[in-house]
Amino acid sequence: MRSLLAGRTGWGGVPWIFYGRLECPHSAAQLEGMILNQHDAQVAVTRRANESAKLVLRGIGLNAGLAAVKLAGGIFGHTYALISDAAESMLDILSSLLVWAGFRVAARPPDADHPYGHGKAEPLAGLAVALTIFAMAGWVASHAVHEIQTPHQGPAWWTLLVLAGVIVVKTWFSRRMALAGEHVGSTALGIEAMHHWSDAMTSAAAFVGISIALWGGKGWETADDWAALFACVIIAFNGFGMFTKALGDVMDTAAPQNFENEVRAIALAVPGVHALDKVRMRKSGLSHLVDIQVRVEGTLTVREGHDIAHAVKDALIASVPHSISDVTVHIEPT
Repeated sequence: MRSLLAGRTGWGGVPWIFYGRLECPHSAAQLEGMILNQHDAQVAVTRRANESAKLVLRGIGLNAGLAAVKLAGGIFGHTYALISDAAESMLDILSSLLVWAGFRVAARPPDADHPYGHGKAEPLAGLAVALTIFAMAGWVASHAVHEIQTPHQGPAWWTLLVLAGVIVVKTWFSRRMALAGEHVGSTALGIEAMHHWSDAMTSAAAFVGISIALWGGKGWETADDWAALFACVIIAFNGFGMFTKALGDVMDTAAPQNFENEVRAIALAVPGVHALDKVRMRKSGLSHLVDIQVRVEGTLTVREGHDIAHAVKDALIASVPHSISDVTVHIEPT
């Protein structure tokens, strides 16, 4: 039985297709089209990475401003919950810098040492942030326990105003970042959004705790510390979920079934494609890499089989919602 394979690379990185022992390079026009399509896909990945990096920088500025406000409020308002919130915001700045650096690296185009690009830098940054979420939850919890065991002055009423402002701002920015993460398909942005949401959660817990302390009066001074301790449990639980998601990206977990079905539908719509065998996909930062086996009529010529393979690749890369940056097409005869 004859076999027709596509996707091998010859001299100078020029793709070749194989028909038995016969090697046939792409035509100049087809090569130009392929290079343009891949270039457009890389430009799109770079644009998404740069836009994400800018959003992370805005988050760093927001955390810096809120850290100063919360620290001052905690010191003068006699509430450890606000001081721990300020420390958390300072830690957020460091973790956000990791995410920013991850996006900057992920935006780089493929090179000789990284032929599949630098997309893995994005989930690796997400893993680092997830770990800082665990560290932050543990640090705040340990200090909350210490404050519970140590008698201290009750909080001032006006610290509630500070916390209310923090909750509103953080919830809004977390939602904005989460939507941006969904739009560009970024795991790191999703984790960063969760980090901002964690800030809102700890502030909300502190708000409830301080309200109880003010309402209860003497003997209820530790209410905000208990609230902070409770918030740490929620933060750690959500941090575990984000950690497993980022780890899945690093370990090349299979794409969701509905995503694979959509990719199959696009490939099957290409004229000349009779059926599909294996379809393998993996997420690489802000894009996907696809390896697909296509069945075509066994009597086709090498050139005809190659044209179909090229059309499948172009169709998949052209599908903007799926963010596919590269496709390897293997042609098999029916």
